[in-house]
Amino acid sequence: MLRYRAGVQLHVIGPGRAGRSLGRALQLCGWAEPRYFGRGDDLASIGDGADVVVIATPDDSIASVADSLPALDAVVIHLSGSRGLDELGAHDRTGALHPLVSLPDEITGAARLAGAWFATAGDPVVDDIVSTLDGRSFGIADEDRASYHAAAVIASNHLVALLGQAERVAASVGVPFEALLDLAEGSLANVRALGPAAALTGPAARGDEATIRRHLAALADDETAAYEVLSVEARRLAGRARVDEE
Repeated sequence: MLRYRAGVQLHVIGPGRAGRSLGRALQLCGWAEPRYFGRGDDLASIGDGADVVVIATPDDSIASVADSLPALDAVVIHLSGSRGLDELGAHDRTGALHPLVSLPDEITGAARLAGAWFATAGDPVVDDIVSTLDGRSFGIADEDRASYHAAAVIASNHLVALLGQAERVAASVGVPFEALLDLAEGSLANVRALGPAAALTGPAARGDEATIRRHLAALADDETAAYEVLSVEARRLAGRARVDEE
């Protein structure tokens, strides 16, 4: 276990937002100052003094970076949500650690990693890292990682895109976006308290197809497709079919 040993040495390949956020977060917990390796750096000495080597590159580069590394005594970990342990090749000790938070910059990211959820696989060191950060974790098998990551994208990226649409439609009639953010926060609180099905309100939940048709008629042409798709999903959650399909 690494948690209670001060000065654990972390080497990070890929000094972007994710790699630097993790390095900073662990340093704040007592690990040694991380060493960062970027594009073009010589990786021949990557294992010198390292306890953990993290590959924090884009997903498509993980396998080639792992293959380029020398044999290591350190644990080799990647941060991808959708890729499995096979990306790390033949290294003796491997793991996957995907933080289920958005990491916009090093300082904000490090703060968010404290107490965060993580998807883990492989070497027990990944669970020790989670414990060091006072986080929570769940295991994901390699064959399930693409589905898991899709769920994460829906919950985060798609939600942000949906709020972008709400901002555009509200702006077209002079409604302040802050008012809709308050509404969205209330809906998220209801989902946390009640679950998605019980938290659902609105015309699709109550079978009010006339109101849905009025919305579609009012929206700009390039806003209707997303509204229609989400109305289908709202009906599905409510256990309802469209009136003209019954």
